Amino acid sequence: MKQVGVYEAKTHLPRLLDEVERGETVTITRHGRPVAKIVPVGEKRRSVEEAIEAILEFGRHHPRGDLNIKELIDEGRRY
Repeated sequence: MKQVGVYEAKTHLPRLLDEVERGETVTITRHGRPVAKIVPVGEKRRSVEEAIEAILEFGRHHPRGDLNIKELIDEGRRY
């Protein structure tokens, strides 16, 4: 995600809009604090059912071998 100040956003708005059209999200800041976000229009949010199905489909095509959830959790806690 790209961050720009208010002055730069005002000065380079057409360029920023081109980036947003390509899928980039731009956060506008004032004195270093985020105040607005420009996001692409039309991003369809998935329903819960669609998200679950996408996760299951991913798992069907990416075998995990002999890993299990407990081992993955424990491995993440080592660091």
